[in-house]
Amino acid sequence: MAKQQKKGLKGYYLTTFLIGLGFFTMGLMDPLYDTYVPIFLARFVESKALIGSIMTFDNMLAIFLIPVFSAISDRTHTRIGRRMPFIVICLPVTAVAFGLIPFSALTSLWLLILLVFVLNLFKQAVRGPVVALMPDMIPGNLRSEANGVINTMGGIATIVGTVGLARLMDIPINLPGYGPTKEILAFPISSVLVVFAVILLFFFVKEKKAIEHGASEKKEPILASLKVIFGEQDKSALFILFSLLFWFIGYQGILPFVGLYSKDILQTSSGTASLAAGMVGIAYAIFAIPSGIVAHRIGRKKTIRISLAVLVVLLAGIFFHDPLTSHLSAALRQYTFWALLFCFGIFWVSVVTNSFPMLWQMSTYQTVGIYTGLYYFFSQLASIISPPITGAFIDFFGFRAIFLYGSVSMLIAFFLMGKVTRGEPQDDEGQN
Repeated sequence: MAKQQKKGLKGYYLTTFLIGLGFFTMGLMDPLYDTYVPIFLARFVESKALIGSIMTFDNMLAIFLIPVFSAISDRTHTRIGRRMPFIVICLPVTAVAFGLIPFSALTSLWLLILLVFVLNLFKQAVRGPVVALMPDMIPGNLRSEANGVINTMGGIATIVGTVGLARLMDIPINLPGYGPTKEILAFPISSVLVVFAVILLFFFVKEKKAIEHGASEKKEPILASLKVIFGEQDKSALFILFSLLFWFIGYQGILPFVGLYSKDILQTSSGTASLAAGMVGIAYAIFAIPSGIVAHRIGRKKTIRISLAVLVVLLAGIFFHDPLTSHLSAALRQYTFWALLFCFGIFWVSVVTNSFPMLWQMSTYQTVGIYTGLYYFFSQLASIISPPITGAFIDFFGFRAIFLYGSVSMLIAFFLMGKVTRGEPQDDEGQN
């Protein structure tokens, strides 16, 4: 039996890798967006709290668009599948808007905000269908490992964006009316890669082949599905959702300010500032698949709780990094900070890789998109709540405060995860 399961897992790697191209596009854009949009905004806005508030703008769209479009895609039936139409329409528009962002930042705050709006309108609309494509095509007991492969793709994209393309932000290009201008190149080149990934995804992932015709024709009413989910006697799904709310509160309270922290505290250049987030991406790429394998052996819940416990201690330790390394050279301060963020990425990816499959394990074919939407509703709610709070913390207490804030958030998530009783690979087999 184990031998057959192993063989089956190997048989899904190529499909999962191809599906991961959709995640690749998100992984390519998100870190560059999170690192440089605050820097672009800082050209016009001084208050870090206000910058944090503006950075939640995309999340306000996401909290509505992702659940809605995820559920709509559950009920969409076309010749190319139920998720693919959203992918081939929305992602190219997203790519164009993304590529134009640094150019808008040379002109005015309002043009920058307008492009950010267009970018996120289409990016958030497509995110749910992109994510829901994987559980449509991968059996429930293999989704932790499959999600590990997909997160590896996202991690590779983060590396390409933050470690590779972001270095281009230090290279000036000649722009009419502006002359040699830096902080441009990474965005339009990323856009080209996103369009290329969409083309590969469309031609090589045949979504329709994975859909059983009878199941796909059965439409589950959205509101009725939500009522069933929240009315279940076992509250495991709700405890996972509230757990991820708090661990994303911690994560999103730190992530938007890591670039500014690197520039203001560690005195790095714009191109080097992105390497802090890049360390998390490298850890993603290396440890996403192993974290799924570990969870399959010891359990998803146990893997997540161990990872959260380590994150609590690690973030508390990062709080002391600045004073403890003040006597070191600038290079050593950067390297030690990157090392800590790399360790953060190892355990963060273990949390993210295994939480989605726990929710999917509780879904049916007709409600995969709804569960996906709920995941993003709570994670994006955290993205709205957290950056303004941590921005205010920085204004009043300094940059270091965000790491204690993150540590406490992870601790709350740790205790909430203790209430979860379902979502393991062996649970509810057959319904997915």
